[in-house]
Formats: sequence, C-alpha cells, structure tokens
Amino acid sequence: MAGFAEADPASREGVDVGDKSRFTRLVSADQIEAAGAQQYLQMMRQAAAKNALAPADDPQLQRLRAIARRIIPLTPPWNERARQWRWEVNLVYSAQLNAFCMPGGKIAFFYGILEKLKLSDDEVAMVMGHEIAHALREHARERMGKSLATDGAIQGLAALFGLGNMGQYLASMGGQLLKLTYSRSDESEADLVGMELAARAGYDPAAGLSLWQKMSAAAKGAPPQWLSTHPAGSTRIEDIRKNLVKVQGLYAKAEKPPQRFEIASPRGK
Repeated sequence: MAGFAEADPASREGVDVGDKSRFTRLVSADQIEAAGAQQYLQMMRQAAAKNALAPADDPQLQRLRAIARRIIPLTPPWNERARQWRWEVNLVYSAQLNAFCMPGGKIAFFYGILEKLKLSDDEVAMVMGHEIAHALREHARERMGKSLATDGAIQGLAALFGLGNMGQYLASMGGQLLKLTYSRSDESEADLVGMELAARAGYDPAAGLSLWQKMSAAAKGAPPQWLSTHPAGSTRIEDIRKNLVKVQGLYAKAEKPPQRFEIASPRGK
C-alpha cells in the first residue's frame, strides 16, 4: 500500500510532507525499535517501583488509551511497519509537562502535561498525533543515521548486515532516544502528520493552535520538558493555521468520539 506521504498530493485529501530522509537507510529499523522498547520498559519499571505508574483503571489512562485506539488504526499508510508494532500507552504520575512515542509505538504521557495545561481531548490528540508522527516518520532513526555519517561510523556499514558495531552503537544510544533534538523540518512534519491523524480520528485539528498557545505561555517561566526536544518556533502556530484547510474536510467527515473526559487528580495523589 502506498503511504500517504508518498501518494500524489492531487490524488488524496490531507497533508503532503514528502519522502523520508535517506539517512534512515543507514540504521536498522528493527534495531532502533528494539532499543526504544528496551528503554521504554526500563522507564515504566522505574515508574512502577516509585508507585508512579498509573493502573489500568485510572480515568486519565483510560482517556489516553481511548484516544490512541482511534488514532493507531490510521497509522499504517504512513509507515507499513506500524502494523507490526506492539503499541503501548502508559501514564506516569509526574509533574513534568512531557509526552513521547518511542520508535515502535511505545507511548507515554506525564500527568503534568494533562493537568497543568488542562488539555482537552482534541489537544491530547494533537500531542499524541505529533509524537506518533515522529515515530512513523522515523525521525529518531534519521537523527542516528546522520550522527553515524557525521561521526565517521559509516565505516561500519558492514554491520548493517548483522549486529556488530552498529548493534553496540544503538544499544548505547537507547538511553538517548528521549533527548534527541529534532530539526525544524522534523517538527513541521510531526505537526502536520499529527494534525492529519487527529482529524481523521475525529478530533478537531484546530486544537493545535490552542495547544501551542498554551505551551508558549508555559514556556515563559521555566521551559517545560516537552519544549526541550520540541521547541516552539515563532512561526509554528502560523504554519499550523495555514495548513488547517488541508485537514478540515477530513475532520468534518470523520466519526466523532462518543464521549469526553474531564481532568481529575490521579488516584491516591
């Protein structure tokens, strides 16, 4: 099946972000997804040990998983590998304004981003769509590929056919996945693809405007953790505004979510 990003823009409704970076070819998708899964498991175990991992009956975790169930089925046209990903969604009881999706579909939200910003379901869908888009577009794989080329590790190309030095490199980079700084083009892609995913799932893509207005306001004090890897450029809100026309029709036609959730304090906190 041709990916949305690879389809003729004139033949489909939605956004067009072009082909993936050629640098992704320098790094094994299997290995980086395995590194992401390992890092995610470690983080969730650490949260559980601190009694900071939300249980399955937590209302906010149920909210996140309900939104994810609407978005995840829409991902394969952007990346066929998404069909085989073992998707997970978890909530960490932390005041950090943070969320991420590891390569391979491992999603985590920190309670602070929900509570402090009072995110609506539409805004949560925009955050989730954005994070999922980074995974679908393989931006972490691209960053690592560029790092390999820049560092001269390209001399280990033979390792692409096995583990070897490449496997050791990725293992050492597993802990750095959350700290990767994406380029402006990566962020723009994630904004647009995430906006389309949210719209197709029945969430108002215009929520991207209010989301980034809230994030910009929060950044006037101590910058939120999320902004350390997702900087709010001066043109970001305007770029989203300009591209709304491309996805508003998708939202208008989409089946809307059957219920809405309210922010509440996490159980026992």
